[in-house]
Amino acid sequence: MRVLLFTGKGGVGKTTTAAATAVALARAGRKVLALSADPAHSLGDAFAVRLDGTPAEVAPDTFPGLFAAHIDTRALVDEAWEPLRTQLRTLLAGAGVDEMVADELTVLPGVEELLALEDVRRATVDGPWEVVVVDCGPTAETLRLLALPEALGSYLERLFPTHRRAVRGVLAGLSGSSATVARWDAAAASLSRLAEQLAGLRALLADHRTTTIRLVLTPERVVAAETRRTLTALALHGLHVDGMIANRLVPDAGRGRGEAATWVRARRAEQEAVLADLVGAGGDVPVRRVPHHAGEPVGVDALAVLADTLYGDDDPLDGPVGRALVAVRRTAGTGTHPESEFVLDLHVSGIGEAEVDLARIGDELAVTVDGRRRAVALPPVLRRCEVTGADLSDDLLSVVFRPDRSVWMT
Repeated sequence: MRVLLFTGKGGVGKTTTAAATAVALARAGRKVLALSADPAHSLGDAFAVRLDGTPAEVAPDTFPGLFAAHIDTRALVDEAWEPLRTQLRTLLAGAGVDEMVADELTVLPGVEELLALEDVRRATVDGPWEVVVVDCGPTAETLRLLALPEALGSYLERLFPTHRRAVRGVLAGLSGSSATVARWDAAAASLSRLAEQLAGLRALLADHRTTTIRLVLTPERVVAAETRRTLTALALHGLHVDGMIANRLVPDAGRGRGEAATWVRARRAEQEAVLADLVGAGGDVPVRRVPHHAGEPVGVDALAVLADTLYGDDDPLDGPVGRALVAVRRTAGTGTHPESEFVLDLHVSGIGEAEVDLARIGDELAVTVDGRRRAVALPPVLRRCEVTGADLSDDLLSVVFRPDRSVWMT
């Protein structure tokens, strides 16, 4: 099973390239589901078919095995989140919380995006598909979407660390009615299921063998700059980008003369310079090139032609293997020696050119890169250590830890 997530700055052609990739995979005999998680829902326009929340076969005669659907976030909210929110709102009101305050306390920012991502996970785990191709929203929305499971999972773990057992244990000692205890128990069970879903989402996104991201861009300096920041932000969250697609390259003017040919040569030279910088920033992430076509690729036949240009004879699933975000190594001492030293290495693409801030918060190391923060859970041995230094070079941030003698093992 594979999951391919396509994103990029608005208007660069991510929906078209996602659809073309789905066509290429179906043509190779794979059973593919193309999902639109973009609120704009233009995937159906690319396939030239009407789509809704139920997977439908796009072109059964031409490309059997190619299915597509739009994720209906409103229906997901009504079905999955609203019942839990109603339970919590009722319980808070019963505990004496003002009704309006209770209503505000049960608002979960990003719930629609979270449920959309859960729909992707469900299709991956429960569906008959070999590949799920997801047309995500623009870059900023996608970064927020992919960071949600970890952020909300951490929030729930702090708020309800033992869920059902803790809630029932507290209420069992109170004089409340059995009906009240039952309502609390139902809410706690729902929260436990939500926590399990979040854990499943985090596991899916962190599995680099299953889930990879494709960044679509046009070779313009503003777009390339955003792409470089996106590479860094995704790497910071432990997400794997296995390819970039440079779309709409102007043709080579050759020896043509005249103003048009001069303009095309200048534009192509500028695009090549941008791509050269991007290749350097992306490390081992391959960049595929797509020329600017005169006609808009709409419909499966046109998308198949685009797929030929995009992948040729290559397998669309091929890409570099991701590496772990965090690695720990000992650089001094053995066993529980108090003069031991450890280094926590974080491999983050482009971090050497970014503004980086570190903070130790309990058992976590908060890493902020260009304004985006990731809380990295420290391994047990480092929780008994203190940060004594850090080094930043290229794509590697190395944080030095030494034993905190007040809590270190002796």
